[in-house]
Amino acid sequence: MPIDPRHVGRRYGPFRTTVCAEQIRAFAIAVAGGSPGYFGTAVGDPHPWSVDDEAAARSPHGALVAPPTFGVTFAMKPFALACSDPELGIDLVRLLHAEQEFELGKPVRPGDELTTEGEIVEIRSRGPLEFLAVRTETVNGDGERVLVGRWTAVVRR
Repeated sequence: MPIDPRHVGRRYGPFRTTVCAEQIRAFAIAVAGGSPGYFGTAVGDPHPWSVDDEAAARSPHGALVAPPTFGVTFAMKPFALACSDPELGIDLVRLLHAEQEFELGKPVRPGDELTTEGEIVEIRSRGPLEFLAVRTETVNGDGERVLVGRWTAVVRR
């Protein structure tokens, strides 16, 4: 059964979370897994700005900062709730998390109090597939944008 497009504009949140240094470190270590670049070195070491207070203090940020994809830990909730919202009637067995995009703003730091809200921005059909897109926006306690996310699910009818 198609997802009813009248649900475009449906909102989820606000959801609030406080970031702690231990969460940032644990995430950075978990995703380091051997990918070179921001996350770490080719041998699997996490980037020091996300795990080492002394190295982070010497960085341009002046303190520990979260890796860019840390946003999944706080910004995905509206998308998850939209996908499981009984009003939309999505069969989760037929759902695939197809895409996600992040537009990064201010760095996320320990002690940040973040607020995330989400909205269904697109529902469309293409052949036997239904597409659901949710846009999320997260701001810090000063009202500064830290992340805008776009999350897309594909559901096979």
